[in-house]
Amino acid sequence: MSKDFSVPAEFWEQLQLSEKSALLLDYDGTLAPFQIERDQAYPYIGVLPLLEDILRSKRTRMVVITGRPVPEAQALLSPLAGFEIWGAHGLDYLQLDGTIKKYTIAPELILLLEKAEQQLRTKELSDLLEAKPGGVAVHWRGLSEQEREKVRLETLTEWTALSETPGIKLLQFDGGLELRIAHPDKGDAIRAILEDLPNDVPTAFLGDDITDEDGFRALEDRGLPILVRDAYRSTNATAWIKPPEELLAFLTRWRDIVTHQK
Repeated sequence: MSKDFSVPAEFWEQLQLSEKSALLLDYDGTLAPFQIERDQAYPYIGVLPLLEDILRSKRTRMVVITGRPVPEAQALLSPLAGFEIWGAHGLDYLQLDGTIKKYTIAPELILLLEKAEQQLRTKELSDLLEAKPGGVAVHWRGLSEQEREKVRLETLTEWTALSETPGIKLLQFDGGLELRIAHPDKGDAIRAILEDLPNDVPTAFLGDDITDEDGFRALEDRGLPILVRDAYRSTNATAWIKPPEELLAFLTRWRDIVTHQK
């Protein structure tokens, strides 16, 4: 791979010169390793103290943008506080004052998602299902390759036709499939954040999965999209770091700059 995917020196120089910055973060696969038991997916060791130091500097607006509902993300990041969360791909927005704004879903789309959930329950896939705000997901992490393929094909058989409904999309993520409303998505969340930021504020978005590509595209020339992943894949991100070592190194350098450490 000949292209240089390291974080540009110009970005660090801009961060050093700016009094304000924005750090936008996906959760699963980015700040935390994937786990079969999703409620046990805690951040990599060392991540929380670094984020806490960054927040304490008062120079960085930190926003977690995740497919998880807001309460799940809060619980996994506890005791970290003083940051925003866009949950369920942007359906729920936890503001700094603790209030949550919720996006209203059309009733007909709610009925369709309920139908999609019931379809898989009749296939005896209940243990793999997760109903979430604005979507329903099937998880196959931990299954054998043969079992994963069986679940994938059964899910596609039931959900492909439903995914052609206007306002609905079918997403493949690392470890499963999700049928969900088309908007808002992580790109919509990032565009909303950027509307509140001056154009010259150094901004980075770290993500790992296909669902983060909407966010990478939304940054365009306004910030630095960073793929966080062990193995490189085709992406709209312009930088690539591997977790956890390179992730921790990135957060450490950010921390040192905004807290004036050398």
